[in-house]
Amino acid sequence: MIQSPPRRWHRLAATLTLVLANAAAIAEPQHGIAMYGSPALPPDFVSLPQVNPDAPKGGIFRWGETGSFDSFNPYVTKGRAATGISTLTVETLMGRSYDEPFSLYGLLAESIDTDEARTYVEFTLRPEARFSDGSPVTVEDVMWSMETLGTVGAARYLGAWKKIASMEQTGERSVKFTFNTEDRELPLILGLRPILKKAQWEGKDFAEATQDLPIGSGPYVLDKSELGVFASYKRNPDWWGKDLPFNKGQWNFDEIRYDYYATDAAAFEAFKAGEISAYREGNAAKWLSAYDFPAVTDGKVIKAEIPHSRPSGIEGLVFNTRRPIFADWRVREALILAFNFEFINQQLNGGLLPRIPSYFGNSDLGMTPGTPATGRELEILQPFAADLPFGTIEGYALPVSGGDQTNRANIRKAAALLEEAGWIVGEDGILKNAASEAFTFEILLVTGNDAMASISDIYIEALKPLGITAIVNRIDDAQYKERTNTYDFDMTHYIRSMSLSPGNEQMTYWGSAGVTEPGTRNWMGVNSPAIEAAVAAMVKAPDTTEFVAATHALDRALTAGRYVIPIWYSDRSRLAYQADLKYPEKPPLYGDWTGFLPDTWWYESDN
Repeated sequence: MIQSPPRRWHRLAATLTLVLANAAAIAEPQHGIAMYGSPALPPDFVSLPQVNPDAPKGGIFRWGETGSFDSFNPYVTKGRAATGISTLTVETLMGRSYDEPFSLYGLLAESIDTDEARTYVEFTLRPEARFSDGSPVTVEDVMWSMETLGTVGAARYLGAWKKIASMEQTGERSVKFTFNTEDRELPLILGLRPILKKAQWEGKDFAEATQDLPIGSGPYVLDKSELGVFASYKRNPDWWGKDLPFNKGQWNFDEIRYDYYATDAAAFEAFKAGEISAYREGNAAKWLSAYDFPAVTDGKVIKAEIPHSRPSGIEGLVFNTRRPIFADWRVREALILAFNFEFINQQLNGGLLPRIPSYFGNSDLGMTPGTPATGRELEILQPFAADLPFGTIEGYALPVSGGDQTNRANIRKAAALLEEAGWIVGEDGILKNAASEAFTFEILLVTGNDAMASISDIYIEALKPLGITAIVNRIDDAQYKERTNTYDFDMTHYIRSMSLSPGNEQMTYWGSAGVTEPGTRNWMGVNSPAIEAAVAAMVKAPDTTEFVAATHALDRALTAGRYVIPIWYSDRSRLAYQADLKYPEKPPLYGDWTGFLPDTWWYESDN
């Protein structure tokens, strides 16, 4: 059952109504495509609704990143790629409008064609599409990119490639992909694949990290960089796509630069000193108390809260269920009970932020915590009922503590669950299993993740009454990426943002292939036929009713699986930025997310 939407969802409901009202089979090439029905904008649209089409060009935007980088290839598992390569320098066949749940409009491709069942998709390239070196983007580049990404690229590209039965050039500028699987999302997925210059990679191993400068077809080119320190991109004055309606009002800065800092605290100090242009504050209490420095009081720095209507996503401490100590859901529930969210939230956020209720919380795509599955949700999950953790079908909600530090009631429940799962506290006060092995584990964090370090320190103390010993291990960025790619951790910080159009990417998040296949986003090691069935139902859904029911089923199975100890979320982004930066008055449906900063911002001095 779908709950009555809160007020912030009226806008989304109106958009979906418009999309569905235009639902018609695509019988000929179109300017755009939507997951359901037709895209909201007509073929003759002049700009996206969430931009300022008259935004001036010029200025510099500098952003602070934490960690480091050692590669300019963001499409493979190896290495840590510099921020901005994919977004700024490489173009896709279609572009996404973040003012709609899931609609694409032509970029490199001037049109898209598919049938009602979406058994194939055909793209026709724009004749003017060019790489930054002036060479044309060809069908050969498209076909090579699709196959290369799908065979030796990162794990997130592999699933869609396996669903392609054939790929053929159908005209001088046209390419057709025929599918072997029922999946309505596939045309959109291929539309968002990065298109690379085939000739640049001849004689090179694409699967390796590289420091070669990329040749792309996007609005910027990599101008200068220092490995692990900064990457600076300059706007290409000869960019072929600068006059497209889709791009009008976007990509306004002459230079976009990413500077790397060891910690979040160091990046914040750099912002206060005027060395970076904007800072996204994740701590609600700090937002109220730490922004009284001179630049704010003098009006040189502006504070803004940007609302959004996207799902909460999931963030917290993830269990690696490949580890025997975390294989039992009862153990995971016990450790969730021991996590005193209310106390931690008060200590770190002043109690200002709500807890993430589920993976798709804060949206109509989220299940209702604590209520049983019914209707189509139940139909999807029922075949797997015998193997599902308790609460998946019956109803599950995260435990709530009394707010005091002791958390006695939940600790008692946790101890009982641990004993039921075979873990007993010995005379020495240490929790052990039948083999006399102590319950100990490591929380792996990247150096500089101060927020999660503070959370972990409080959590470790809370585990001691249960006889559990946990330690925090902080490692550098490169080591962290290697260890998480190979799932070499017990517990670590986990964050996955969710959109209003979840689909095939969910299989890379929690598909069973990720249990052993390195480099997927299935860090927790989920191996659940019910979850895979829910994802399959999502991508095959013929309408929004089926789609929402399947997403609810997925949300139930993930949340009741107890794979993550969730922390908090916010229904708004807190941004501080230099006063010379401006953004459109109308924020997009997704708020401060991909497609907003720096895409639609511009520089305009008030002096």
